[in-house]
Amino acid sequence: QVQPVESGGGLVQAGGSLRLSCTASGRSFRPYIVGWFRQAPGKEREFVAAITWSGGSTKYADSVKGRFTVSKFNAENTPYLQMNSLKPEDSAVYYCAAGRSGTLDYASSYEYWGQGTQVTVSS
Repeated sequence: QVQPVESGGGLVQAGGSLRLSCTASGRSFRPYIVGWFRQAPGKEREFVAAITWSGGSTKYADSVKGRFTVSKFNAENTPYLQMNSLKPEDSAVYYCAAGRSGTLDYASSYEYWGQGTQVTVSS
């Protein structure tokens, strides 16, 4: 069992950048897939990006392609989500999730979820 813990959220102006990290409490993420989802007030949770443990496969929501990058630190193998050119509509609670296998953009593929970290983008 792995417990994701997110960090790196905060307040940023439109056009700015933030980097979210996801650590695995108690163990490594090997060999899980790691996904990022977000939920804004009054909206359903939506897929943002995901990566396989090997890093060989990534997937992005159309709304973040070209602006967000999901990857792992080389040393600690900690997955992170680099968010550039942020927009007010990116404001949400961002969740890191881990799963053994499945379609990367399906929430049902992930068994373990973090508590979330707030990202607020001001206009």
